[in-house]
Amino acid sequence: MSVRQTILAILDQGACYGYQLRAEFDRRTGSVWPLNVGQIYNTLERLERDGLVARGEPDAQGHVYWRITDAGSGEVARWLSLPVERERGTRDELAIKLAVAATLPGVDAAEAIRTQRAASLRRLESLRAARPGRPDGADPDREDATAEEFARSVVVDSMIFAAEAELRWLDHIEHRLLRHPRHAMGLALTAERPKRGRPAKRVAAGVATV
Repeated sequence: MSVRQTILAILDQGACYGYQLRAEFDRRTGSVWPLNVGQIYNTLERLERDGLVARGEPDAQGHVYWRITDAGSGEVARWLSLPVERERGTRDELAIKLAVAATLPGVDAAEAIRTQRAASLRRLESLRAARPGRPDGADPDREDATAEEFARSVVVDSMIFAAEAELRWLDHIEHRLLRHPRHAMGLALTAERPKRGRPAKRVAAGVATV
């Protein structure tokens, strides 16, 4: 989640003070990832250091309004025009846990998968219940839906799709274990003594690993 670019994009609409930025961030992201004011001001100070925003003098209420610079507006335009590149080699805790479980002698990797599936299913059901459009929420596709309602549905739908994909992946891994239990027979500690130094970088299926 890019707090930096989102704050810049909000400031591109007009000058704001810290608490105002926090409220605007919540309005535009469905209040799913709340920010604290300290994080807002730390980001603003870094943006100021980089010449992307400038601070004004306090007003009568003590609010310090921040405005975007021309360089900051250019940064917003670039962010909005470019695709989001997923980081390569990011360690996924669940994938690592199940991969390791499948290699540990005496560990039931299938049971670990079933435990995770139950937790993932509970999360999916919770997300579906929170999505606007259910009896307990607003329908983001109705004619009088607000921009805030639509924004929240975008974020929640993303989380729902990710949870559904995780469940499909768990089913896939469990099916492979059942078909080929030898893949989870366990690995003993190797007698090979690795050399000192950083391991050589390998690239597998387009993902760089070290």
